[in-house]
Amino acid sequence: MLDPRIRIVQGDITQLQIDAIVNAANRSLLGGGGVDGAIHRAAGPELLKACRPLGGCATGQAKITPGFRLPADYVIHTVGPVWSGGRKGEAELLASCYRQSLALAREHGVKTIAFPAISTGVYGYPLDQAARIALQTVQTFLQSEAQIETVFLVCFGQRAYETYRQVSRELETS
Repeated sequence: MLDPRIRIVQGDITQLQIDAIVNAANRSLLGGGGVDGAIHRAAGPELLKACRPLGGCATGQAKITPGFRLPADYVIHTVGPVWSGGRKGEAELLASCYRQSLALAREHGVKTIAFPAISTGVYGYPLDQAARIALQTVQTFLQSEAQIETVFLVCFGQRAYETYRQVSRELETS
C-alpha cells in the first residue's frame, strides 16, 4: 500500500505554494535547462546569488536555499545521475537524491515538499525506472518519518504523469 502522503500530480512545480520544491540541478547549481532553468527564472536572480557560494553539489547529494520569489519557502537542489545504461550506480545515486532531499527537508521543518522527475529530462534516465525509484525511496523514507505531511511527485507532461500513475499501481499490487 502506497503511503497516502505521496501524491502524483501534473503541473508546474514553480507554482506550488508549499514549504519546499526540489530542483533537479546540475553540479554547478548555477542554473541550466528544463526544470532547473524554470526554477531559477521563477525564483529570480537572488537564487543564483545564493547558489554561487555553495560551491556546487555532487551527484546524489542535496543543498538548500531560500525560495526567494517562488511561492515555496525553500528550494532543495539535488543533482541526479546521467543515465549511462544502468551499470554505473545510477539507481543508487538517484535514490540518494530523494533521500538526501527529504533529510534536508526534515532538518528545516518542511511539512510539504515537491519533487520533479529527477534525471528524466536531458540526463536520459528511463522514466519508468526513475518513477519506481522515486516512489520506492519516498515510501521507505516516510515509514520512519512523521513530520512530513505531503510529498508531491510533480510530472510536467502527460506521459510522465501516466508513467508515474502506472508504476504506483504496480507497486500497490506487488
